[in-house]
This record gives sequence, C-alpha cells and structure tokens, in this order.
Amino acid sequence: MKLHRDAVLAALLGLTAVALAACGSSDNSANQTPTIAPQFKATTLVSDGSANAANVDPNLKNGWGIAFNPTGVMWVSDNNTKKSTLYDGNGVVQPLVVTLPPNAAGKAAGPTGIVFNKTTDFQISANGQAVSNAVFLWATDAGTIAAWSPKVLPTQAVNAFDDGAGGAVYKGLAIGSNAGANLLFATDFHNRKVDVFDKSFNKIQLPGNFVDPTLPAGFSPFGIAAIGNTVYVTYALLGPDGRTQVNGAGNGVVDAFDTAGNFVKRIATSATLNSPWGVVMAPANFGAASNQLLVGNFGDGTIDVFDPSSGEFKGALTNTDGTTFKQPGIWGLSFGNNAANQPLNTLFFAAGPTPTSGVYGRIDVRP
Repeated sequence: MKLHRDAVLAALLGLTAVALAACGSSDNSANQTPTIAPQFKATTLVSDGSANAANVDPNLKNGWGIAFNPTGVMWVSDNNTKKSTLYDGNGVVQPLVVTLPPNAAGKAAGPTGIVFNKTTDFQISANGQAVSNAVFLWATDAGTIAAWSPKVLPTQAVNAFDDGAGGAVYKGLAIGSNAGANLLFATDFHNRKVDVFDKSFNKIQLPGNFVDPTLPAGFSPFGIAAIGNTVYVTYALLGPDGRTQVNGAGNGVVDAFDTAGNFVKRIATSATLNSPWGVVMAPANFGAASNQLLVGNFGDGTIDVFDPSSGEFKGALTNTDGTTFKQPGIWGLSFGNNAANQPLNTLFFAAGPTPTSGVYGRIDVRP
C-alpha cells in the first residue's frame, strides 16, 4: 500500500509540475512586449540648428502639426515662432512663411494642429477686403482658430474664431463632415472638451459631443484626427497649470468617435502611451506596420502601432538596427502625397525636442 501511495503521489506531483511549467510559459509569453520588424529608417531633414540636419530653418521651433494639399509640399506649425513654414520631401525650405496673429487680448498664438481645406467653406477676409475660402487652418494655444488664403493676405493668417477670453487652449485640429456639412474639430485641452465649428466658424453642438463615458479622471482631449468616417481623439493628463500635459508611462488614452461625436470604442489605454498626440493610418505598403493605426507619443518620442479594429498593441516602430525609434517631443505625423519627393508610404513627422527647438523628418520603410 505504501508503495502504491508513493507512486500515486509522485505521479500527481509530476503532473502538478508540468501544469505549473505550462502556466509559467503562458505567463511569460503574455508578458512579452510585442515587437515590430526592424525595417524603418528615420532621417532628420530640417532643424532650427539645434540638431544635425541637411537643412536649417531658424523658424522651425517646436514643430507641431503638419499638413499638405494633395499636390503640394508640407506645411508645419512652428509653435514657438508663431509661424508656419513649408518643406518638400527632402527638407528643402520653401520661400513662403505665414505668420499667425495674436488673439484679441494680444496674447501671442502658437499654432498646434493644422489642416488643409479642400472645400469652398470656411470663408475668411481681412479688413473688409477680398473674401476667400481658407486654404490652411490652425488651432492655437491662445484659443484661436487661424486661417490663411493667398487671396486674402499673402503671408499673414487671420483669426476666424477667438475664445481666448474663455480660456481655450486648442492643442489639436481636424476637418471632416457630418450629415453633409463640413466641420472643424478642435481639442480644448484647458476646458477638457472638443469644440466643433460649422462652415462659418460658429461653434455648434453635435449629438454625441465627443464624450467618453469611462474616461479616467484627470485626462483631457489632446490630439485629434479625422480618418474616413472616424474621428480619433487622444487624451493626455492635464497638468496643474491647466495648459500643459503631465508626461509619463501610461499617461494616455486613444478613443474612436463617429463624425457626430458619438463614442464608438476605446482604442487604447496602454502602459506604452505617453502623452499621445499624432494619429495616422498606415498604408498597405508600410512594412510590418501596414494598415495599422500609428500613434505618436510626445512624452517619450516613440510611435506605437495598434490594430485599428481590435485595439491590439503590435509594438513600437523599430529602426533598422533593432532599436526603438525615438524622436523627443514628436508631434505631427502624416504620410506623403506622392508629390514633391513625398512618397505615399513615407511617414513624415515634426517635433519640438524642447519648446525652443524643432525638427522635421521622415521615416522610410526598408525591405
């Protein structure tokens, strides 16, 4: 009997050990950080002189949002110098420089998000002179929406909306449509909301109002991007000054809404998020990140890759040498338009490594 009991006990212990080993293997696998194939090459094209680059532009300080028209060069928001500058896909500095005006109280307005307007809506004028649809529009940290058309003023933007008196701090801007109407969406970081404007720059309310019912406490709308019929909103932790974000691992949320402002789903609440701002959908020929949602983290300079349907974290963009891509202070992200040396599958970015320095660059996929 004793021999029999010993044999049974040994068998049970053996099975337990196997089970524990199997569980341990599963846990280790689950805890591994996903990785993206190391096939991305980053190049700094332009800097203000603070970083090595083939081109130097002293106006490029705290490069923020980026946008272009379908056949033109890239426009960059220069938050520190209150200007917008233009570069082709090789970083060649273009002659046009547009200056943004202060708000009604005289506060200097640093541009953040920028969009190109392909419609005939969003009409602007200056001093009662020529009227034209805005070609490019900016959100600013002084609570204004600024707009520019060469038919109005050749090198000056005008203020189309001003909520500086209400304490607005606009950190992001997107353009889209709902129910046949063209709209602007601006993230007011200070007042913790997304403002929506109609074609005449009137602030309006949409049915959903861009509310996440389970948003963690302390987070506020930060970046915004309209991609197809989805509006992606990123959230960062609002600092005690009510204007700036608190960077840190896990300090970030990404949500998806429809163009009526209705909450669709949470894309990510991830430990890898760190003050996320830029959002872009990768094309089908962007290597291991093809057809994935890319999210730039201002806080640590990385670009996270998510499945846009499931929200699964796929990893961070990785350099060809196997290291994680990091660009301190990364803001705007945009794929090229196949014009001016801007390939459709090249990811362009702007950054402010410090509030008084700036870079503009590109990320190309390698086989």
